[in-house]
Amino acid sequence: IFFSYLATGQSLISLHYTFLIGKSTASVIIKETCIAIWHVLHAAVMAQPNKEEWLKIADTFQQTCNFLNCVGAIDGKHIRVLNPMRSGSQFFNYKKYFFVVLFAVCDANYCFRYIDVGSYGSSSDSAVLGHSDFGQMLITNALDLPGNTTLPGVHHTYPSMPFVFVGDEAIALGEHLMRPYSSSGLSIARCVFNYRLTRACKVVECAFGILSNKWRVLHSPIHLKLETAISAVKAACALHNFVRQRDGFNFEDSLSHSMESPIRSGVRGTTHGAAIRDHFTAYFMSLQGELPWQMQAI
Repeated sequence: IFFSYLATGQSLISLHYTFLIGKSTASVIIKETCIAIWHVLHAAVMAQPNKEEWLKIADTFQQTCNFLNCVGAIDGKHIRVLNPMRSGSQFFNYKKYFFVVLFAVCDANYCFRYIDVGSYGSSSDSAVLGHSDFGQMLITNALDLPGNTTLPGVHHTYPSMPFVFVGDEAIALGEHLMRPYSSSGLSIARCVFNYRLTRACKVVECAFGILSNKWRVLHSPIHLKLETAISAVKAACALHNFVRQRDGFNFEDSLSHSMESPIRSGVRGTTHGAAIRDHFTAYFMSLQGELPWQMQAI
């Protein structure tokens, strides 16, 4: 019953006729199974990486996306839900629907390393990140990230670079957070940086596509109580990692999804983060860091 619901997104009434059980019974089964799956699988498939695992993630990003010192791609998506009772406009977004935000950090193998579900649909990516446990751990240096390292092939006088997470323009620039340059009046070097960063960011978009096309309940409004809907999304993410690590994925599933992005609001970054981004930009234009096709790609 649970997997039929998660894989197809059929209504409780449909489950009632298919399995000859009451709607309330189906709802309870879904709720309890979601909680149990998250409780059992979370630590096994979404544990916080240690330094060695972060280094392996960075190596994979370098090999597949050609972005050095990258340990994750960040993005958020809207999950449509029923109007929560007495919620006012908190879960109401600019698309005129009621949503909660699924915020995720993804590695280059399309597995979620961290998720946060349940923030208001009216919240931006930057606000969700700032209020999440992951965001607080990033601020307090509690993620156990490796120390700064010198990029391959550069002179020892070149500054050592931190390990970073990449995202779109909705996140704030920081020491461990890289976002693209604004799109107006870009130099060739900044266009190259944006291209390289976008390649790394695409893995989280692909992960959302794989997730929603495997568990199609995410394609339509989740007709469950808010707490149960959040549990269903968390269970789907845990199962996504479980299946991905064992069976891989269908490439076509990664090409599209129907999940909306949160609000893209302007956010300020730090000058230290801007300096780090400029160093990455200079490296990507150097003989040691350039790609043969990057000039044609921009």
